[in-house]
Amino acid sequence: MSVPSTSSTPLRLMPGEDLRDALQAAVRAKGQQAAFVVAGIGSLIDAQLRLAAADRATVVPGPSEILSLSGSVGADYTHLHMSLSDAQGRVWGGHVLPGCVVRTAAEVLIAWLPDWAFSREPDPATGYAELVARRRDL
Repeated sequence: MSVPSTSSTPLRLMPGEDLRDALQAAVRAKGQQAAFVVAGIGSLIDAQLRLAAADRATVVPGPSEILSLSGSVGADYTHLHMSLSDAQGRVWGGHVLPGCVVRTAAEVLIAWLPDWAFSREPDPATGYAELVARRRDL
């Protein structure tokens, strides 16, 4: 995949690519430290989601269609949320986990934030590693 140099980039992910890994690779290939996935559609096979307040993955078996995809991507992490429909039209939603493999294609719009660096750091108020956005010295 080639990543053009603009403020936002439409990407087409290919069959067999892991959704999270491919987006992380795009950020690294562009030499960026902060980006947002603005929108995404496409199809997956055996999608892996972490539902709200769940401790482990839920597998949405078989083919599914991405209805919406958004989130933040840093140089070393990815935090994405997605809604998708399974082959029976049921809608699922949650955190995108590794193992969301593209079935036919995924079309994703990434907005680049070259003046920023993202990290995830423990937040005592929530008990989770949360987004920290810092201005970069360019």
